[in-house]
Amino acid sequence: MDTIYIRGGRRLEGEIPIHGAKNSALPLLAATLLARGVSEIHNCPHLSDVEASMSILRLLGCRVERQENTVTVDASVVCCDSIPDELMREMRSSIVFLGAVVARCGQANLTYPGGCELGPRPIDLHLAALRRLGVTVEEEYGHIRCRVERCLQGADITLAFPSVGATENVLLAACTAQGVTVLHNAAREPEIDDLCLFLNACGAKIRRLADGALHIVGVPRLHGAICRVMPDRIEAATYLAAAAVTGGAVTLRDCNRLHLAAILPVFEESGCHIEAASDAICIQAPTRLRRLGTIRTMPYPGFPTDAGAPLVAAACVAQGTSVFVEGIFENRYKYVDELARLGASVCVDGRVAVVEGVSALQAAPVTCTDLRGGAALVVAALAAHGETAITGLQHLDRGYDGLTDCLRKVGALVRRENG
Repeated sequence: MDTIYIRGGRRLEGEIPIHGAKNSALPLLAATLLARGVSEIHNCPHLSDVEASMSILRLLGCRVERQENTVTVDASVVCCDSIPDELMREMRSSIVFLGAVVARCGQANLTYPGGCELGPRPIDLHLAALRRLGVTVEEEYGHIRCRVERCLQGADITLAFPSVGATENVLLAACTAQGVTVLHNAAREPEIDDLCLFLNACGAKIRRLADGALHIVGVPRLHGAICRVMPDRIEAATYLAAAAVTGGAVTLRDCNRLHLAAILPVFEESGCHIEAASDAICIQAPTRLRRLGTIRTMPYPGFPTDAGAPLVAAACVAQGTSVFVEGIFENRYKYVDELARLGASVCVDGRVAVVEGVSALQAAPVTCTDLRGGAALVVAALAAHGETAITGLQHLDRGYDGLTDCLRKVGALVRRENG
């Protein structure tokens, strides 16, 4: 069992390059299945979820190679329409392969996805939307069997909630369907725009309407293309939180400030000075943060739920009371019990977490409960007195490329050891 050891109390200072976004890379890899040819995905992060996606593509018959940060996928031949349970369970985002496999093969057989346990995240929206496109769906004992009798047909679809995953599945299924699909109440996250750019480069005809709906004109087939994964805005938010709790001065390179428009004002309210250029963000933090106020997570362009946990950790050492209201998932605060081991004062009532800032945290052994909860523990450990041991690193490995190396670049005393 691997363990990360962090000796807190060190001021972070320097530059951190931001990697490609996990939440963009995964649907982009699924989309290569539709492109009958070779596609290149540049700036693809080294993450366990990415490796799982590559394994799924290979199992389906694609040739997949990685050279440094570029993944090349040859989807000229696809010989399988089933994804085994062990691969589906590795990550929640595996469900995005459903729309791609159905569109490419005319049928799909898989099981319910795994990933972090954050409360109910039903895929009903995905399945209902695919049914509107002409997919017959059968569910039994955790298995999902989909088939298309003749061909996918464009449709007018309205999502009850702007689900990112459901939007991705509709895009993947509809871009080669017959006719026009209009997806109302579609997710507006920048990762969705990244997927649309790639699909259009492959020959799809997708555009965003003035009201946010996605207009998709089906085409007979897609070809291979080249794309670059957008920078990871959640990774950027995590490193901003790390700098903030240490009173640091850190510059993030290769990031997009527009993607962080809902996040940066929170740091400014806490007393941090922010300077943002088109592809870089500089944060200068005070000796001690002020309260963060009330933060409500919501779909983009609101405050992202994935950035909530690192900010909760920052609020643990801020002056005053900060309040977090979770608007997406029902069980986002499993990591709070681990923060309490470090001396944090957080009271959770359903979707609301009230954080009373303390003057100092104290090192203790803690365990990651989920991906973003693990990031919260890293941020808190950077502020704690003494050396904190963090286990459960399989969660962090799903979403943070080279975490310890990035932190060491800016002066953190951190190491990872094999158990």
